[in-house]
Amino acid sequence: DVAIRFAAQTKPCLIEKKLMPLRYRLYASNDYLDARGVPKNVLDLLEHDIVVYGSDVPAPVSNINWLLELIRSENKEFQPILSVGNVHGILHAIRGGVGIGALPKYLIDQDSNLTEVMPDCVGPTIDVYLVYLEEMRNAKRLNVLRDFLVEHSNASKLN
Repeated sequence: DVAIRFAAQTKPCLIEKKLMPLRYRLYASNDYLDARGVPKNVLDLLEHDIVVYGSDVPAPVSNINWLLELIRSENKEFQPILSVGNVHGILHAIRGGVGIGALPKYLIDQDSNLTEVMPDCVGPTIDVYLVYLEEMRNAKRLNVLRDFLVEHSNASKLN
């Protein structure tokens, strides 16, 4: 009956309510950082293993490989250690200590094995929407869910 989407909808029969923005940030496992050190700036990233999205990944943002573009602004020949086809693959690679990668903060949650690196280096933002059919506009259960999601997304620390 309802969906959470990471892009605005175009069908006129759908109603959408923007819940929150999600921002991409850089993360690495604690083991990786203990072994390789913590980068402080873009030049430091040249000395690290970087995990990126594959070039053919359908993504909710146009510049999903912003991290690679940022590093290549310093060294056009830079090659990532791994390209992965989806956000969960990147999460698992980073958790496994493969390298540093960009993830939306909501995936990290309370994962004590992951640390945000270079907190001032923030990537693109994705808007999150609650989407439902126009005919459900006055459904009580939908209104309760919508109000709950809006309240908790406004109070969240997910972005």
